[in-house]
Amino acid sequence: MENLTWTGSLGPLLNPLFLLAWAAFAVAVLAQILLSFVSGNPQMQGNALAMRKSPADWAGLAARAMFGLIVLVTLGYLVGGLLLPGPEAKGIIGTISTRLLPVWISLAVLFALSITFKRRLGLYGKLFDSTIGMVGFGIVMFWVFTAFYADMIATHDPLTQLSGMKNKVPGTAISGADDGVFGYYLLGGDNLARDVFSRMILGAWEVIKIAPFATVFAFMVGITLGVPAGYYAGTLDTILSFLANLILAFPVILLFYLLVTPEIVDTGLPTYMAMVLFIFPLIFGTVLLNSRYHTQPKFRNGIVAAFLAVGGLLYLSLISSNDPNAMIRILPGWLDLFDVPGNILVVFVSVVFVNSPTVFRIVRGIVLDIRTRDYVAAAQTRGEGAWYVMLWEILPNARGPLIVDFCLRIGYTTILLGTLGFFGLGLSPESPDWGTTINDGRRLLSIYPHPALAPALSLMSLVLGLNLLADGLREESLRD
Repeated sequence: MENLTWTGSLGPLLNPLFLLAWAAFAVAVLAQILLSFVSGNPQMQGNALAMRKSPADWAGLAARAMFGLIVLVTLGYLVGGLLLPGPEAKGIIGTISTRLLPVWISLAVLFALSITFKRRLGLYGKLFDSTIGMVGFGIVMFWVFTAFYADMIATHDPLTQLSGMKNKVPGTAISGADDGVFGYYLLGGDNLARDVFSRMILGAWEVIKIAPFATVFAFMVGITLGVPAGYYAGTLDTILSFLANLILAFPVILLFYLLVTPEIVDTGLPTYMAMVLFIFPLIFGTVLLNSRYHTQPKFRNGIVAAFLAVGGLLYLSLISSNDPNAMIRILPGWLDLFDVPGNILVVFVSVVFVNSPTVFRIVRGIVLDIRTRDYVAAAQTRGEGAWYVMLWEILPNARGPLIVDFCLRIGYTTILLGTLGFFGLGLSPESPDWGTTINDGRRLLSIYPHPALAPALSLMSLVLGLNLLADGLREESLRD
């Protein structure tokens, strides 16, 4: 088999157009910058003073047109790759597009349903009125679906090493490939002859399964402590704020680095921290339900008991382990629903611990402002309890800033996970997570850039998508 080209049989048709569009785009952007110093001449049109389009405006229109052409040509590569037969005709881009077909279908269905029913979907529906928000949401969901379908998309096992494929360039054919084995390394091989494309795809799952859930737990801790601190103020606020500031006094990367070092892990400190931090969702849920249904004692007791039974089992399963050498073994094997690998638990706890103080300060500041509003005073006047006021009057009105910060914090967490992997800490050395893959590829970066480039661009695109999504949510929340 011959090696694949990037664009396959579409190259002779689309490559010149693609390069021409990029060149024209660069010229138009440069012209817009240079001509922006020349302002348009005001002219009278009837009784109104209008501004004639300046050369910079026309250059801007040209730049937007060329960018649209770039997008169309890129779509041509992707769609053409789906339609053409065989990897040789599809090329690397077309073959990757074909492997990602479940992702494209899922994105199309999700966007179609969301746009159709956006007026019934609250803040989420309003997101589709923002171009920036839609782009960010699309990028984020692309990686979420990629992680979900990772086993279907990946072409090889991420740990499999094939003879002769060490540091091979993208599109290299596998000589003598067995039946049932995909015949190419689409993005080349790394320094251990593993498939870079498969490691990039499966690395998305490593990020998606940690970053959002760790951020949720951090928010549970921050909200549970921040709401009463801002509402009651006084001594409680002073003590909690001091503890939060004490943690924030340490550089984030240094604190994160210390928590996952083997010496600290061997002391069992992360495990005991998990026992404390992971109980906050239970506390938050219990107080939330109790305050909501406190006027219906029988119903409240039943729903709180059911929540505690399910949540308690999940909590114990999370901190308990069936490993004979584990420090905490609470549940018998038949009752333990799942085991979290020790290295993932350490990273999870570290993320929650590092992010919780920042969330606490944000929540506290918002509550200090909202507690003076008239609707809070009205709820207090009609005799509502303090926790009802905090969780059902104040907290819902703080959702806009918190949702925006949640998206941004997932991005920060993704970067932290990548940093840990780059330093070789946290997840196992064989893990295909993006940070570890970048670290593996950097050693020969000047000679073979492709093993590090693919995961680096993936990490960058996910963080960019989260930031754009946060911008879109902020824009829409400000309109409420």
